[in-house]
Amino acid sequence: MAQAIVYSSFGDPDVLTLVDIPDPLAGPGEVVVRVEAVGVNPIDHKLRSGLRPSPAIEEPRRIGNDAAGIVTAVGEGVDGFRTGDPVVVFGATGTYATDLAVPVRSVQPRPASVTAAEGAALGVPVGTAYQSLRSLGVRDGDTLLLHAGSGAVGQAAIQLATLWGARVIATASPERFDRVHDLGAEPVAYGEGLADRVRAAAPEGISVALDAAGTDEAIRTSLALAPAERIATLVRGRDAEGFGIRAFGGGAPHPLTAQQLAWRAEALPVALSLLAAGSFSVERGPSFPLGDAAAAHRAVEQGAPGKVILLP
Repeated sequence: MAQAIVYSSFGDPDVLTLVDIPDPLAGPGEVVVRVEAVGVNPIDHKLRSGLRPSPAIEEPRRIGNDAAGIVTAVGEGVDGFRTGDPVVVFGATGTYATDLAVPVRSVQPRPASVTAAEGAALGVPVGTAYQSLRSLGVRDGDTLLLHAGSGAVGQAAIQLATLWGARVIATASPERFDRVHDLGAEPVAYGEGLADRVRAAAPEGISVALDAAGTDEAIRTSLALAPAERIATLVRGRDAEGFGIRAFGGGAPHPLTAQQLAWRAEALPVALSLLAAGSFSVERGPSFPLGDAAAAHRAVEQGAPGKVILLP
């Protein structure tokens, strides 16, 4: 039988349990993927803990959105995939598993030079970064203030924004400066006096700001330096309207538009092409066996550097 991680109540990481499940079958418009790597995202532990509201749990609930692996079965009406194809899974449900049946719209071919761990690291972070930058109209000549530049979303945003010709000033802790700098951004430290340090780094001004940190400091600094109509948060969605800024996550009261959802889907093939060409980088963090999903969640909650991966 296949296996999957489930939880039956909200709580700490120990609510995550490895269970046997029926082997998935490929229905019409679906493929079955033997999972080789699973990306662990912050939204996963927020949902598991109840920090991010979700419906009441009435039966064991699956978890996870991103994965990579090999196609093992192809359903009726599916073109473009065959058994043995390496793929990336994104925007799916319940990817913490050994095997998945997923709609073909949630699968992208994985270039031979892209590892399963790299592919599994892309979906949520790259989709969020790409859509947010497109929504804010980041372009050549912009100076972007990016809060939390060393996180998975931040790293993707740095690489995309610089590729599009923007200058990036990224907040980070000093021990993460080298990584932020290597990706093409100019790092500045969090903490008291942040606005002054950003002004010193960019005396010509900040034209656009993206908050992936969610702190009061990040919001205040962005409002002090950038026009409100070009500021967005990924974390403080429930507060954003009160600040007069946009929100693309974090409990935002309005769903993403059709265009924004299209940008999120567009991001993955873009990132895969860049990875295959050596023009995009994924920072690998700690890896855990699928059955140690609780340890993986603790690592994410404790701010482990790099992308945390589960290996079925």
